[in-house]
Amino acid sequence: MMSAEQEIRRRIRERGPATFAEFMEVALYHPDGGYYTGPERVGASGDFYTSPSVHPVFGALLAVHLCQMWQILDRPDPFTVLEPGAGNGLLCRDIVGSASSLPDGFAAALRYVCVDRREANGHERGLPGVSRVAATGLPFRGIVGCILSNELHDAMPVHQVTLEGGRLREIVVGLDGDSLRTLAADPSTPLLEQRLNGLGIELAEGQTAEINLSLEPWASEAASCLDSGFVLAIDYGRHAADLYSATERFRGALTTYHRHVQTDRPLEGIGQQDMSAQVDFTSLARAGANAGLEMLGYDSQAAFLNNLGVGELQQLRPISHPRQAQANRVGMRELVKPGGLGDFKVMAMGKNVGQPELWGFSGSQQAREMAANLPPPMLTSTHMDLLTGRYPAAEVEFDMTWGDLWPADSPSP
Repeated sequence: MMSAEQEIRRRIRERGPATFAEFMEVALYHPDGGYYTGPERVGASGDFYTSPSVHPVFGALLAVHLCQMWQILDRPDPFTVLEPGAGNGLLCRDIVGSASSLPDGFAAALRYVCVDRREANGHERGLPGVSRVAATGLPFRGIVGCILSNELHDAMPVHQVTLEGGRLREIVVGLDGDSLRTLAADPSTPLLEQRLNGLGIELAEGQTAEINLSLEPWASEAASCLDSGFVLAIDYGRHAADLYSATERFRGALTTYHRHVQTDRPLEGIGQQDMSAQVDFTSLARAGANAGLEMLGYDSQAAFLNNLGVGELQQLRPISHPRQAQANRVGMRELVKPGGLGDFKVMAMGKNVGQPELWGFSGSQQAREMAANLPPPMLTSTHMDLLTGRYPAAEVEFDMTWGDLWPADSPSP
């Protein structure tokens, strides 16, 4: 079987230049040598880190939030959590582990399904009520519960566009002799220009931007899965007006990482480096609304975790070896750190649930008490110890409320 790079070269030779979305799909997900189909890439020995790998308090507080969702739905049994892009299963393990300490029989009702292209079990192996499904989408129906994703949408393939001579052009990947190169071509689909026009976005001459056309089909599929329940998406990104700012992001928002170093050279090391693009949360919200999902909340990860009681869990950290205590303190703080993971965004949408006030967006004494009664989550050997080395911070963002997702002259869903 061909490697990811060999496959993209074959396609270009046989069919002509490929859209950047096709190139990114092959680089990340080709079955032989695609970045996410190879060995584990998250953690100190990989290329980047995520919130679940930084500290188990992230999963613990998500368990509190899921428990409230279960209560809102009148305590169904089963209460199913689907996690698309579950990866190594670490988030699942931390959520399920904390659920056992939550009240009213929540753990007994919880059914957790890790959905990922990888078939092999991860850290969730052997946990009660947990299963893994190898799939590229969400092949489920009749779900009552929550579709939970963490850093899923930023890894979806994106098209790249630019403005050239006042006309929208699409950036494609071709061959110049034996070298891969990018060039501008006519747009492969009118949906690219329609997306920008619908957002009221006008690119500057020469500006580069990314457009994720997978958001609409993903939101439709997620809505079709649910009879009633929630969609909770956690990722790094911005509202459209900020994301497409020529002043702030003239060269776009696509990044590549290798061994915790931002390289920003997507045509090199194909299949050997992470590649992601910031999420357009305005378009995700609109896609959800068009699919029948109602907006329930949007905020920074820092605000979300603080509302759920991360402060209480920090205070309850047991006194132990000084270095162990320091490592846990650093990990917890990293999750809410401004300019890093704390600036990630959390968006909640619902189907057939009304307009409940979710604890992660409104704060609640009940949430803080529930968090305070959990056994304090502690770092394990499968989490990162940020004291062992210095790693780059996550993408810098500023806080934004969900009311700012839509331009002033556009109706919110």
